Amino acid sequence: MKISPMLALSACALFVQLPAMAQEGASPATADAVRDALAKKDTDTDATTGLLKDTLTAVDKQYSMIHKGKIQLNYELGYAYIGQEKINTDLSSGNATLFSITNSNSHTFTNTLLLDYGLLNNLTANVTMPFISRYSDVSGYSGVSNTIGDLSLGARWQPSEVKRDEVSYTLTGAARIATGTSPFKVDVDKGLATGSGINSFTIGANMTKIVDPVALFASVNAGYGLKVKHLNQQLYGATLREVKPGASFGFGLGFAYALSYKITTSFSFQEMISARSTLTLQDARDVLSKAQTQTQAAGILSIGAGYRINPKTTVNVTVGAGLTAAAPNLSVTVSLPLSL
Repeated sequence: MKISPMLALSACALFVQLPAMAQEGASPATADAVRDALAKKDTDTDATTGLLKDTLTAVDKQYSMIHKGKIQLNYELGYAYIGQEKINTDLSSGNATLFSITNSNSHTFTNTLLLDYGLLNNLTANVTMPFISRYSDVSGYSGVSNTIGDLSLGARWQPSEVKRDEVSYTLTGAARIATGTSPFKVDVDKGLATGSGINSFTIGANMTKIVDPVALFASVNAGYGLKVKHLNQQLYGATLREVKPGASFGFGLGFAYALSYKITTSFSFQEMISARSTLTLQDARDVLSKAQTQTQAAGILSIGAGYRINPKTTVNVTVGAGLTAAAPNLSVTVSLPLSL
């Protein structure tokens, strides 16, 4: 039986008074009042469950559903740091010559607006619009870029009614439009990319089970990007003409724990694996050649905390640490729902 903190204090006060009440002879009405004070209220579990749902919304944006005709607007402020140190040397003569250490790092701040609209009680459409400020310091260039990122349009659907103590499934789909500055078109010595440069599609599934005061969640997804043509970027002494991105696969798992009716904490792991991309290059003699990138794996371990200001507003903060070379070294995200 779960008892709230306020009820526990009430119970202690009643226990102190019980000897005196026994001497005076407790009436049936007084006995009923004691039982009511010690009984678990119907709203005790609901408050914890609601907070867990709010936390899951921040950890996994594809979890929450809203009612038909309702609109929900969320704001996120994100920060990501990527740092690298490269050693350049020439060993062709048998000795180390032209030895140098090149440091490169980038700081990215992202302001994101997420708009959800309930098409049905179990079907929600969403739009994600990021505004990116990126600073980079690399060999040959140092500067800041401020522009819109890649726009995303998506939907999520719960095929069956959510039942207590049972696994809840949510199917998702999204299309990302390359509205940001493309890395395949920007001059690396004069500007910074703020988008992927690729129009892509993603489908996935999310599984959630709430076992008060813990919520377990997991997700899987797969993505496919469209070929990018008619490029004219100078790259390694040749001209980049086409990019065919490889397919991607991702998965994640974790849990959220309600420390109280106002505070939760969460732990999660996510990994994205991207297959090799194929580049079409044209040399000075107009000869086309193919090149492939390496398979990329980005793994992130995240720790989050949520504070419930009121039943409609929960602030969530998540800190992530990159576990692989392709992942950001550090990421911090703060999310806040905006009532409409």
